[in-house]
Amino acid sequence: MLKTFSITDIGRKRKLNQDYVFTSEREIGNLPNLFIVADGMGGHKAGDYASKYTVETICNCIERSFEKNPRVILQKAIETANAHIRRKASEDISLEGMGTTVVAATCLGRYLQVANVGDSRLYIVNNEIKQITRDHSLVEEMVRMGGIDREAARNHPDKNIITRAIGASETVEADFFTVELSPGDTVLMCSDGLTNMLEDEEIRMILSGQAELPEKAGKLIEAANAHGGKDNIAVVLIEPLA
Repeated sequence: MLKTFSITDIGRKRKLNQDYVFTSEREIGNLPNLFIVADGMGGHKAGDYASKYTVETICNCIERSFEKNPRVILQKAIETANAHIRRKASEDISLEGMGTTVVAATCLGRYLQVANVGDSRLYIVNNEIKQITRDHSLVEEMVRMGGIDREAARNHPDKNIITRAIGASETVEADFFTVELSPGDTVLMCSDGLTNMLEDEEIRMILSGQAELPEKAGKLIEAANAHGGKDNIAVVLIEPLA
């Protein structure tokens, strides 16, 4: 059993919400549940089309998949979504250059299988906050190479440049992570509209409170907007129940 809650918010600066979330606590194909955050990019309307269409394509692929391995199921669905987005962009000039990040997860008992493309994130929050996914971004590459430190990365002018996205190239490579969950863990999936506005510790403090998930999610949105709300904000919270 799981307790979950999801929400998106347009933020304070954008005219369109290009973030899209999907949650299902019920089976989808051979997966026992499914959670996705996508943060679209592109010109007017293209970004919100990319995120929504990608999530819908992933869900349809998973529903029809005969595969049993969760990682293979997610990988094939992401590859199919990439091909579909590229085809759509080639057919409609208004959608040219569109793309989206994707972070997807399925909870398999005590284990969480995670897939990631781009810079939307998945965290495990308990007494500490731990980022499970690795951003596919220029600035993250610079941190990994030792060019800049983590603190400088937070405010770097090239922070928005991502190095992998659905739709960006003919092939897409997702990263996969398997996480063992512990009692008391909260899983947070989010777009960079949350993490660019809030420090990790601020997020941890909000999620470690006694409130129910909808209130915690609302407080995350509220805090991100209070810090400027410069981008759309997407939040998915999952509490595995023993």
